Amino acid sequence: MALDGVTLAYLVAEITPRLLGARIDKVYQPEKEEIHLLLRNSGQQFRLLLNVNATSARLNLTDKSKRNPQSPPMFCMILRKHIEGGKITALLQADLERVVTLVIQNRNEAGDQVSLHLHLEIMGKHSNLLLVDPTTNTILDGIKRYSHSLSRHREVLPGRPFVPPPSQGKAAPLSNEALWRRELYSEPLENQLIRILVSRFAGISPELAREVVIQSGLEDDIRLQECGEIDLARLFQSYSRLAVPAGTVPIQPCLYYATKPDFQNSEASPQAFTFVPFQQYLGLFVISVPTLNEAVQRFYRLKTNKNALEAKRGSLKKIIQDHAKHLSKKLNLYEESIASSQRSLTYQRWGEFITANLYRIPAGAREVLVEDYYQPDFSTLTIPLDPNLTANENAQRYYRLYNKAKTAIQKTEPLKKETLLELNYLDSLAVSINQALTLAELDEIYLELSEQGYVSGKQAAKKGRYPKKAVKKESPQPRIYLSSSGRTIFVAKNNLQNDWLTLRKGKPTDLWLHVKNFPGSHVLVPLGEGEQFPDDNTLEEAATLAIYYSKARDSSLVPVDYTHVKHIKKPYGAKPGMVIYEKNWTLYLTPERSVLEKLLSSEETSV
Repeated sequence: MALDGVTLAYLVAEITPRLLGARIDKVYQPEKEEIHLLLRNSGQQFRLLLNVNATSARLNLTDKSKRNPQSPPMFCMILRKHIEGGKITALLQADLERVVTLVIQNRNEAGDQVSLHLHLEIMGKHSNLLLVDPTTNTILDGIKRYSHSLSRHREVLPGRPFVPPPSQGKAAPLSNEALWRRELYSEPLENQLIRILVSRFAGISPELAREVVIQSGLEDDIRLQECGEIDLARLFQSYSRLAVPAGTVPIQPCLYYATKPDFQNSEASPQAFTFVPFQQYLGLFVISVPTLNEAVQRFYRLKTNKNALEAKRGSLKKIIQDHAKHLSKKLNLYEESIASSQRSLTYQRWGEFITANLYRIPAGAREVLVEDYYQPDFSTLTIPLDPNLTANENAQRYYRLYNKAKTAIQKTEPLKKETLLELNYLDSLAVSINQALTLAELDEIYLELSEQGYVSGKQAAKKGRYPKKAVKKESPQPRIYLSSSGRTIFVAKNNLQNDWLTLRKGKPTDLWLHVKNFPGSHVLVPLGEGEQFPDDNTLEEAATLAIYYSKARDSSLVPVDYTHVKHIKKPYGAKPGMVIYEKNWTLYLTPERSVLEKLLSSEETSV
């Protein structure tokens, strides 16, 4: 949902008391299109976020700080020069437009008191943040600069005159029904009411227009010509209640989710937020929040996190796919070479048959018919010959072709095996990438890719995907669950954690589980002294988690191997997460949904 003018008006009214008189202590620009103002008011410190991203432009108070670049961008430096140390004296929004102006009083370099305007324009891809000197109506700078080559309406460059965004010509909030109907009937009668409300009245988004229509008891696709007097009267009442933020309707901020944000999707991105409950979202799961600011903050934070998560997931998957594609081509070449060489192994017998029939082969013969004494019926076999060679030379030629084929197989088989192992390893990485829930988990996978030589950190930094410095190694944080019997179950999140959990954290007597023949997480159940196995419930629940965090998640009757850590070995030079074991037991299991839900809801947050 977009932050429309009406919702923005409620938000501005809510946060204004905290902002008036607030001193701007610091200005930060953690992202290209986002400014943070560190404010202090009445002894309390808080942070105001101003964002001009095309899909998440907004302002809201936030409790989340972000890492700042080593060198602040130019716009950040301009803001620090002009507004740090100043006070916010007003927060303005005119005619429900999606433009909010912070009026800031500060002293200039000469010590004179000046007033500056910081305009936040929320206009989709045209969103911008501009610092303007109102006494001269001059732009000091904008977070997005552009000239007339990009916009015929205005230039956003230092020193240019400030020109407000073009007016949309919509009617301001109307409390007079007659005037409201006049605006309504200025549109063609065949137009839908939703379309008319959006095009004629300020501050109304398509979602809000739909809600106005629905709460008036009308169908959301109704047209103006289909409405009677009672319909229009109800429509005006609904409009007055929802689209005229006069402060008479107490707001009840809500967040809407496609599914209940439980143990599996506590960080799920909300589908929408509203300042009062909306009937059009009755099919969604609703959560009430105490303030509209919190609703806005959570909606955009989770949306931004989700977008960042999916972007990073996509970039990592692309790395995996590119390498897997290259390895698959190599594997095909190896298999073709081995298949061709295996066909050439018959040349050994041909050489034997020729040697056994030297006396029968005349000089210059092009072929010889021999008995195949390897066959029970001694069937005949025609062997082609080179007429320029003697019979013995033909036999030696076939022996050489056989030895060449045997050598090719001996050299290619290890390469094929190595390629298959690497493809399996990449498959395990793909499973970890798909099942990662946080950016931190994806960063660990990226670190693993870097350490294994699949990606260059320098090249990735040049593309802007990751920081130039390598991801700092921290103590692994595997998932931790409690079985129905109260036993701890550890589940690794990726291959690096697989190695750490199995080879470093696990004691020799602890129980280790892994899905057979599928990439997935290592699972560890700590055992006490003298214990051979945990109780049956814990064993099955640990196997359930091993299946859930593997490529076999959606399969049934999945084989899960389990053994003690002392039987696990890591071959020299093996990729992360790759281990071998000889002594083990196998449990075949189809996870029960109720058991899985209870397990996942028991997850602890730290080691």
